Amino acid sequence: MRLTNFLALNGPLLQRRSLGPADAHSLNSAFTAGLVVRLLPGVYCLTGCVGDFAVRAQAVTLWQPDAVVTTCAAAKLTFWPGLAVTRIDVAWHGRPPRSRGYTFTQRRVEADHVMSVGSVRLTTPALTAIDLIDELGTDAIDVCLRSRAARLEDLWTAFHAHAFRPGNAERRRALVDSRDSPWSAAERLSHRLLREAGVTGWVTNHRVVVAGSTYFIDIAFRGVRLAVEIDGRLHETDPAVFENDRLRQNALVRAGWTVLRFTYAMLVRQPEYVVATIVAELARLSRR
Repeated sequence: MRLTNFLALNGPLLQRRSLGPADAHSLNSAFTAGLVVRLLPGVYCLTGCVGDFAVRAQAVTLWQPDAVVTTCAAAKLTFWPGLAVTRIDVAWHGRPPRSRGYTFTQRRVEADHVMSVGSVRLTTPALTAIDLIDELGTDAIDVCLRSRAARLEDLWTAFHAHAFRPGNAERRRALVDSRDSPWSAAERLSHRLLREAGVTGWVTNHRVVVAGSTYFIDIAFRGVRLAVEIDGRLHETDPAVFENDRLRQNALVRAGWTVLRFTYAMLVRQPEYVVATIVAELARLSRR
């Protein structure tokens, strides 16, 4: 009963150095009985909470208050809540401990690019997206920009603040390729096609308010009111996204926009058709 009460009062995380002698003895007994599990040196959690991501992240702060959670775990806590996380990466300047489910990097993160979510210190969305280029490619940038947790200029600021890291050449290339702020892989590809074809006069994620509702046009040629909408793979599989696209297109047409739609498959398999269709419609609208 004493152990049960002790764990109920102190769980789900227990920090050995904050306990008095009697409670430290109770912690040892709970560990021996398999009621708690060691996550990090001096930090334990209730056995039933081992798989709880939030608990595991919070354990980092209890272990070392100045350690910084990075990459996938930082993304999940900020701009990418649905991201699957199999480990928690931690930037730490000291000798790394051996702790299952955590990886440690001896790395200095500039203070301006560290934030807190609850008690957990982590890299800002801008720096997190840059870090994830190594693991997830440009998808991390696209998700970050789409969530509006950071702007492209914020990513460049974070990049320059850590300018001498190994691998920065590839990160720079990814940022340059993101210069039109894509929100998905499909949008990124469409931007690349237009640039390579020399098509100009377009802006991305153009904000339009129609009858009190706000929409963002994927690619807008404002001068002739041509909206180019790019349907990524999610558009084809998620019924809610599909329905919203139709409402959005109807609203834009009623507001005087001409709308062209292209799928990800078209961008990959028929890029010439995509570009030719846009160019032809631009010419027609300009004559009109």
